[in-house]
Amino acid sequence: MIRLIRYLFLLVLALVLVVLAMSNRGIVALQLLPAEAETYLGMNWRVDVPLYLVIFAGLGAGLLIGFFWEFFRERRFRKTARKATKRAQNLERELARLKEKTQGPRDDVLALLDKPRG
Repeated sequence: MIRLIRYLFLLVLALVLVVLAMSNRGIVALQLLPAEAETYLGMNWRVDVPLYLVIFAGLGAGLLIGFFWEFFRERRFRKTARKATKRAQNLERELARLKEKTQGPRDDVLALLDKPRG
């Protein structure tokens, strides 16, 4: 059922993008510098592209910037989680060692069940 909903969503998204592209086929000029700066510096970088490419490139650039921003913003949370996981594993090993030292295995089956997984 989830797969069907996902495919339906992707189909609707594709239709919206195709309609957007077909309705924005006009050619626009992208310039690196304003006209006054181009004549002063002697550079004339200009490219003519359809408007829908500009829209899709802007959306893609925004998504990439957002993904990288979130990745670097959540870095400290991932670091804290790694430290907590490592500490928990160390404490489980120490607890198992202390149990073995103080009690010793009473029964082989119970000793196997008491061992921490990891």
